[in-house]
Amino acid sequence: MLGCAIPILVQVHEHANWLMIMKIKFLRKPTKKISFQQGIVILEALIAILIFSMGILALVGLQATMLKNTTESKYRADASYIAQQRIGTLWADPVGAASGTYDETNADISDLLPSGKRSSVRSGTQFTVTVTWQAPGEAQHNFITIANITGG
Repeated sequence: MLGCAIPILVQVHEHANWLMIMKIKFLRKPTKKISFQQGIVILEALIAILIFSMGILALVGLQATMLKNTTESKYRADASYIAQQRIGTLWADPVGAASGTYDETNADISDLLPSGKRSSVRSGTQFTVTVTWQAPGEAQHNFITIANITGG
């Protein structure tokens, strides 16, 4: 118990066969001294948790950016494939291509790309295939392929 008084006999003087207590001191149990180092461990732990949390948040942001870039890359690859398919169809049927059978404007390809449209325009022997798409919350993107097709 902190602060309890304990009587201690300090000096004893023997006079005429009886003990005379000269002095009694009351001592208190020593209290702990407050140190300037008290609480440093908790402070260091809190700072370590803060630094760790910032690192985790940075990794989450990096993951989100990587996911967005991967999705955009997939859309670009899909748009290129769709345009090349159309060019392949035109090369396979140059007579139909020359007669305008494959000319189209804003054909819906939203099952392949988000808000996707494909246009095939002929100018002589030059064919321009344009694929556009727009992901939610993003700007519109275009992929344009030009090919010269003769024959037939």
